[in-house]
Amino acid sequence: MSRSTLVHLWLICCLIVVPLSATAGWRTVLPDTELVGQGDLRIWGLRIYTARLWSAQQPFDSTKPFALELIYHRDISREQFVDASLDEIRRTSGNQVSPAQLVEWRGEMQRAFVDIKEGQRITGVNLAEGCQFYVDGRLHHEVRDSAFVKAFFGIWFDPKTRDSALREQLLGRR
Repeated sequence: MSRSTLVHLWLICCLIVVPLSATAGWRTVLPDTELVGQGDLRIWGLRIYTARLWSAQQPFDSTKPFALELIYHRDISREQFVDASLDEIRRTSGNQVSPAQLVEWRGEMQRAFVDIKEGQRITGVNLAEGCQFYVDGRLHHEVRDSAFVKAFFGIWFDPKTRDSALREQLLGRR
């Protein structure tokens, strides 16, 4: 086999292996997960994202590690994502969260999130003592704060969530 043929084969392998490894990302942390449920967040009829809940626990147990994958159908700026998340944390957590925590968490989320383009995926992996955020399958940021973990994932799973139908779909109840 000629040297140029070997180089071409190597390049083809790279094109195949790199995307596969990029999507494997969070699954290396939670290899035994299965899809629990999924649903779409819609605002004024516009589909914003598809959410998918992955867990090894059937039925779902929020005290055990799980992944929440969000596949975006619209462009959203990092600031919009952070602001909307903080608004929902304030709403669902009430006075259980201090203003100082919100300031700290804003910084964590600004590091964890990116300006989102249509088709991008952000996956939050809840590890109880902390969480990891993957952007398009690659680890982007880790937060080691159990109070943040509870408040952040409460946006979707707290009984006071804004979209109870989406919560029910994620939990596999619809």
